[in-house]
Amino acid sequence: MKEHFFGVQVNTERFDEMLDQIFARMKNGDKSFIVAINPEKLMKAKRDPELHDILNTADFQIPDGVGVLIASRMMKGNIRDRITGVDMMEQLCSRAAKTGDGVFLYGAKPGVAAQAASNLQAKFPGLQVAGTLDGYVKDEREIIDTINQSGAQILFVALGSPTQENFIIANKDKLVPSVFQGVGGSFDVFSGNIKRAPALFRKAGLEWLYRLLKEPARWRRQLELPKFLIAVLTGKRQGKGGGAHE
Repeated sequence: MKEHFFGVQVNTERFDEMLDQIFARMKNGDKSFIVAINPEKLMKAKRDPELHDILNTADFQIPDGVGVLIASRMMKGNIRDRITGVDMMEQLCSRAAKTGDGVFLYGAKPGVAAQAASNLQAKFPGLQVAGTLDGYVKDEREIIDTINQSGAQILFVALGSPTQENFIIANKDKLVPSVFQGVGGSFDVFSGNIKRAPALFRKAGLEWLYRLLKEPARWRRQLELPKFLIAVLTGKRQGKGGGAHE
């Protein structure tokens, strides 16, 4: 079951349930495209039909952002787990280390994907990194061939949104992997270039506050959260079904 926010679908499953579904689909030969959904992205999609369609093309829209959880509760919905893009990537790698499914990291600056892969292997012994490729390689044929020849089952793409999602949508059927996730700046996190908020902030759903304290210039972006919640409430009052169930 999914909930809708301004026509964009968001998954309601708990984290483990979603991981079970993704790996079950992989075993069945089905492809899965994962995107992270947060209030900022939902507000943009409200104004941008192209982004709206990109997000709904995915098989799994994960609730990345405490605002999505708050909005779901306001609408008496069922979303209970906040699943960030970086957490999804980490848990996919954790499971892949146990199942033996290879992963491929494509994107970011030269050296970043390789360092991220090395750190992930250190964290998850047994993880098979089938290959890495930086985002500065522009020959699409070379990119596709390199990924396919690696034999990876899971592909992480870090090209920034919506470039990474457009790449996945355009090439999913030409690529061997079964699982595709656009991961934004996650390679920088796993490589150690960017530090995540402490666990205390993350568990409390206050990662946005930590980022704001570290980067005060982000304050304008943070205004999207109250705007989003007001828009959801307004839609509810007007009977537009801002958080309707599918």
